[in-house]
Amino acid sequence: MIKTGNPIISIYTEMTPNPETMKFVANKLLYPGKSIDFADESLATPSPLAKELFSFPFIKSVFIASNFITLTKTIDTEDWQDIIPTIKEFLKQYLENGGMVVNEEEVAKVKQEASNTVSADDDDIVKRVKELLENYVKPAVEMDGGAIQFKSYNDGVVNLMLQGSCSGCPSSMITLKAGIEGMMKRMIPEVKEVVAEAE
Repeated sequence: MIKTGNPIISIYTEMTPNPETMKFVANKLLYPGKSIDFADESLATPSPLAKELFSFPFIKSVFIASNFITLTKTIDTEDWQDIIPTIKEFLKQYLENGGMVVNEEEVAKVKQEASNTVSADDDDIVKRVKELLENYVKPAVEMDGGAIQFKSYNDGVVNLMLQGSCSGCPSSMITLKAGIEGMMKRMIPEVKEVVAEAE
């Protein structure tokens, strides 16, 4: 007789361009089609999983997306290789036991202002910027364990927020300026500059 219960979860890691972050990928959707960033433990209320991860002394920030979690380690933590097995085992157990990843009711209470979702009151330029971010930028930066969210557009300047491995990554400014800004200027002539805002 085959016993059916919670599915077996497997977790594998991927390095990111940011040496301080590591991407932990699950064979299960964690937060389908969305992402949420917790820069520190005080912001982790909407995610029981993030709160548990912050109980590890070497975790500085937690970013949760569709099927992966990007963790940023503390500066005084020497090497990822020492802590990866511990985190993988914790995530496997947590997910196999059906632990809650994100509590949507709590997310609603916390004001999330950054979003690439087009809303009815967006003007034409903002709509085009958000669509470009969603269709071209999002898939690329998610591969590296991060996210880039639209913050604001004002007088030719697009303001974006870097999350996950993109936040604090040495190469993120090059990606932002050479990649995203270049593409936006070509595809949306009204855009003059793209800047990043720290959370």
